[in-house]
Amino acid sequence: MMNIFIYAMQMEKDGEDFYYQLAQQTSNKGLQTILEMLAAEEAKHYKAIEKARSARPNLAETTVLSDAKNVFAQIKDSNESFDFDLGQVELYSKAKGLEQKSMDFYSEKAHEVEQEYQKEIFLRLADEEKKHYFLLENILEYVSRPQMWLENAEFCHLDEY
Repeated sequence: MMNIFIYAMQMEKDGEDFYYQLAQQTSNKGLQTILEMLAAEEAKHYKAIEKARSARPNLAETTVLSDAKNVFAQIKDSNESFDFDLGQVELYSKAKGLEQKSMDFYSEKAHEVEQEYQKEIFLRLADEEKKHYFLLENILEYVSRPQMWLENAEFCHLDEY
């Protein structure tokens, strides 16, 4: 049973590292902020999983979507120029795939853990990974068509979740 937790902790650590690497690869300050928020979320998940091995963890509700909405509003207000290359788009697609994998993992493993609180934390983590996935979909749309996304979207789609 502990192998599930060790695997999950490694998955979260890898996610944290990946988001920090992505943040370093973009010159867009707003995206750097969002990617660093995602890295911090993965670190928070790591700690919750580590604790869930033997005790009920306290996992605060994520604010990543509302925080990201604020960052996108700041990006729009800054009139910053946008220049994203195809390599970045591919990296964000990879990150989206990793979030899907994490979401699926937690949903599946929630039914394999022994304690009810462990099941609850895995289901909660699956839900948080789903929010990360949703955010990455928006980041992909943004880096693909930044000016149109900022002008037309008005960030409404982040409220839909």
